[in-house]
Amino acid sequence: DRQTLVAVLQFLRRSNLRESEEILRREARLLGDDLGAAALSPAGAGLLGAPGGDADSAGGEALLSRVTAAAAIAIGGSTATVASSSPGVAAVAAVPPGKGGARAGPAGSVLGAGGRPLPAGPLGTGGGLHCIFASSFRLSYKLLLYTNAFAVGGGVVVEDQPDVSAVLSAYNQQGDPTLYEEYYSGLKHFIECSLDCHRAELSQLFYPLFVHMYLELVYNQHESEAKSFFERFHGDQECYYQDDLRVLSSLTKKEHMKGNETMLDFRTSKFVLRISRDSYQLLKRHLQEKQNNQIWNIVQEHLYIDIFDGMPRSKQQIDAMVGSLAGEAKREANKAKVFFGLLKEPEFDVPLDDEDEEGENEEGKPKKKKPKKDSVGSKSKKQDPNAPPQNRIPLPELKDSDKLDKVMNMKEAARRVRLGAECLPSICFYTFLNAYQGLTAVDITDDSSMIVGGFADSTVRVWSVTPKKLRSVKTAADLSLIDKESDDVLERIMDEKTASELKILYGHSGPVYGTSFSPDRNYLLSCSEDGTVRLWSLQTFTCLVGYKGHNYPVWDTQFSPYGYYFVSGGHDRVARLWATDHYQPLRIFAGHLADVTCTRFHPNSNYIATGSADRTIRLWDVLNGNCVRIFTGHKGPIHSLAFSPNGRFLATGATDGRVLLWDIGHGLMVGELKGHTDTIYALRFSRDGEILASGSMDNTVRLWDAVKAFEDLETDDFTTATGHINLPENSQDLLLGTYMTKSTPVVHLHFTRRNLLLAAGAYSSQ
Repeated sequence: DRQTLVAVLQFLRRSNLRESEEILRREARLLGDDLGAAALSPAGAGLLGAPGGDADSAGGEALLSRVTAAAAIAIGGSTATVASSSPGVAAVAAVPPGKGGARAGPAGSVLGAGGRPLPAGPLGTGGGLHCIFASSFRLSYKLLLYTNAFAVGGGVVVEDQPDVSAVLSAYNQQGDPTLYEEYYSGLKHFIECSLDCHRAELSQLFYPLFVHMYLELVYNQHESEAKSFFERFHGDQECYYQDDLRVLSSLTKKEHMKGNETMLDFRTSKFVLRISRDSYQLLKRHLQEKQNNQIWNIVQEHLYIDIFDGMPRSKQQIDAMVGSLAGEAKREANKAKVFFGLLKEPEFDVPLDDEDEEGENEEGKPKKKKPKKDSVGSKSKKQDPNAPPQNRIPLPELKDSDKLDKVMNMKEAARRVRLGAECLPSICFYTFLNAYQGLTAVDITDDSSMIVGGFADSTVRVWSVTPKKLRSVKTAADLSLIDKESDDVLERIMDEKTASELKILYGHSGPVYGTSFSPDRNYLLSCSEDGTVRLWSLQTFTCLVGYKGHNYPVWDTQFSPYGYYFVSGGHDRVARLWATDHYQPLRIFAGHLADVTCTRFHPNSNYIATGSADRTIRLWDVLNGNCVRIFTGHKGPIHSLAFSPNGRFLATGATDGRVLLWDIGHGLMVGELKGHTDTIYALRFSRDGEILASGSMDNTVRLWDAVKAFEDLETDDFTTATGHINLPENSQDLLLGTYMTKSTPVVHLHFTRRNLLLAAGAYSSQ
């Protein structure tokens, strides 16, 4: 109506929003002179905060409600109810939800159908609203936006930061605090009395509802009710949520909620539950019959229910997949195509050595005629159909030294032992004795010639494990005297006086948590509690670069299998992709809700897997930085990752003592290996992928039959769509052997090129 319109125009003029005022006046066909008279009416005065009026006065509020209601009806076309939840803020609730209506979003934004924010111009910048909207709706839509904007800001349009208070304000509610226990126990009784097939699925609701109801009570300062609610129901939650509940129990006042990260994660990310349509209908009917709005509101506001058609899942199937900080992964999250195949090896000629032939002769066998040239990569002449395009991401050119190394690798591979259930590898264990500096990280070069240890005293120590000692390059003055044309120039540049079995690298100012050798053995990466990743030269044993990007401890770092790129992950919850010649990260992978504890490159270098303390594993696409897979199922922080050599599968280990196996192409869990009794810190597939070795804090190395674990997989469309995975009850028939150390937790495993298994750890006297 006219009076409302004039009031809003007055407000725009006072706020110096000339352009917006013009647009609105043209729409309403109002002339400038008409503004004066109407401004004197009491409602107008109240709304504009003129002398004698107050922005929250009855007149203003009534007017505000009228504008908002009119606008909501005009937009949604569905019946709208207006409830003012706090002075000066009008909330619009369109009924029924999700049917194209509009509802009030966080901090006064307007959400259209499906909860998406409707386009809004830069309010407060004089830019007006540039939105394309059906002519008849345009006016009311603008009115709604303007009113919402100034109602939230109390007359001043504020750019709202997504800060803690905005996130928490969603807990403003008018429910009766004394009835919360009744609501929850009512639902609990209903679920426990429902049919077995629905009970398992609906029981997933207990934990997220418990957390949100508790936080709602705390936020609204009903402290005694919150305490009693927590004490009565926290014992009913699944055992794997105990750590989260411990954090929750310390939040007893509204002030505690402000800086709490766990709290914020729970609030900002919707908890995902996967439920069959039948179970969901049952729940909806129950809540509507009981008119249990408090719980229904939480279900709609804070939970994301991924509904699938078909049979409900069993308790075992659900237990295998749940346990992460934000529930299960949405099925959409694992639909993107992943190129998990291997890149084609470049072809070049391998001259066969004479020694090989002599070696055969000594044994008295007849000399075999061998072709003098054998092209490497002849195994993979055909392009893998699942491989990414060769030039999808730029990879470094092969140097001559790399080609030589590949030739060596091929020769070693020819003598490789074929492992299997009948033929287990020998295990060579490197025990760090008297490691009072506290061993925190280990890595071994691909050719097994060097081993590095990262220590809590901030040193990095490199050992040679072959008779060849570690030597540095000569000084510049000495290098200038060398004949650069000589054949053994690479030998001559090394300084014999520096030869030793151990080199200590100083530079970090905190414990070193991750180390990684480059594939060409020229460089070494280390990451530390000091927030930096350092690149060391193994020619001079000095630090070349300190990469600063993380502001908190960096827990892990790893070189790409092709060198040049490397990844790091830390306490700031993100993983970063770097290139050795850039001091800024090339990609930042953000999405985990807690520390990124371990990182791994896919064998084709196009993807990176990260494990986190939020109990999920994510797979990221290096090309565009997108998250293409989210795997949930572990019940504790992830500490080890390993890709199978063919790139199809991923093995993950965590503090829950389980190794989980994942099919990357289908985005499915395909196996669970139980046996360890403590955190699994090391996982490694043998060179041909027949055996998976796992090392744990329980002082054991276990060997598993990977061939058997991955055969006859059920990866049909139904399984992929619903997550009805059928894991074997017992993984003992996959366990090939358990090897105990005396008192040494296993922190690293490595298969040599001939399939000898190397393990490493520090002896602990406790």
